[in-house]
Amino acid sequence: MIRTGLRHIKGFSMQLPFPAAEQPDDITREAGRKMFAGETEFLKGVVAMNGLPEATRPEVCFAGRSNVGKSSLINALTGRKGLARASNTPGRTQEINYFTVGESHFLVDLPGYGFANAPLAVVEKWQRLLKSYLRGRATLRRAFVLVDARHGIKAVDEEIMALLSSAAVTFQCVLTKTDKLKKGDLDRVLAQVREKLSKHPAAYPELVLTSSEKGDGIETLRAIIAGID
Repeated sequence: MIRTGLRHIKGFSMQLPFPAAEQPDDITREAGRKMFAGETEFLKGVVAMNGLPEATRPEVCFAGRSNVGKSSLINALTGRKGLARASNTPGRTQEINYFTVGESHFLVDLPGYGFANAPLAVVEKWQRLLKSYLRGRATLRRAFVLVDARHGIKAVDEEIMALLSSAAVTFQCVLTKTDKLKKGDLDRVLAQVREKLSKHPAAYPELVLTSSEKGDGIETLRAIIAGID
């Protein structure tokens, strides 16, 4: 189990809500490494609830607005650069993509939300599918909501968080691209994120700070997922 606490970053107060997850100890780090050292394969893309794979294993899903770095994070977690397709076109992925992690878990890549150029009908169809999935998938253990550290939580992020709370799905905020900020800027974003998360009862009380490019937080996130059953 991941310890609740803070990374040893100078200037953080131990009294802050939603502390950053500590780096895993040797046991939990090894559990995460072993899970993701095995076969991780694309299973299927789903466009309707009747296409979901049989609910035979626990699953975690990844949600985030378009271009938040979701594909890059999944690729970094699995150590496979081309597993989740990255795209510079917002809203390109319109499917719920399922990946198998060994024999134990599903990783689920949700479509990026915040369609700047998508037709209204496409947005409405995606929203209906998302709501049905979140409310009807009994094996969904946790959602990871990705937030670009350069921008903090935006209104569209709060919408997905409110939906997760209403569906009673525990979600954990993962900040991406943290290497792009200086410490003072990151502290300001963290303050904003903590204030926003305090309004959502389903928010898991720990943040994960990541950089897919630098590898920051990847071991921590692997260990967290390995500990979910």
